[in-house]
Amino acid sequence: MKYAIALGSNLGDSQAILESALGRLETVIARSSWYQTKAVTLPDSPPQPDYLNGCAILETSLEPLDLLAKLQQIEAEFGRIRHQKWDARTLDLDILLFDDVVFQTKTLCIPHPRMSDRAFVLVPLAEIAPDWRHPQLNRSIAELAQFVDGSGVRKL
Repeated sequence: MKYAIALGSNLGDSQAILESALGRLETVIARSSWYQTKAVTLPDSPPQPDYLNGCAILETSLEPLDLLAKLQQIEAEFGRIRHQKWDARTLDLDILLFDDVVFQTKTLCIPHPRMSDRAFVLVPLAEIAPDWRHPQLNRSIAELAQFVDGSGVRKL
């Protein structure tokens, strides 16, 4: 099974954390460059450091909920604490796509429900999987990336 994963960090040595997290993932068959992006925050939240973001393509035999559990375990090992939505974090790992499948439960929605609005996801994903089609929008990642403002996403 093939998955697209988003990685992000804006606390600690983000690049070292992201590289280490990648090393913990099963069979990474492609990975993007790292991109610096402004943090998305809730209204009236204090400013946060910029994020480092990237994407990876994995091949694994894990089912979606098992992969989610593994990603959350890796986040916890790197000190991820969930206080509130869009809080600063040492590591954020999200499942974006799973083959050409739509998978929805109370705890996991694939494709990721906000991925098509996020330049910090689409720009790195288009680097490594431009032709992968979003199974609900029936558009390639490269097409989706054309419709978001990528001006705040800077390749390192």
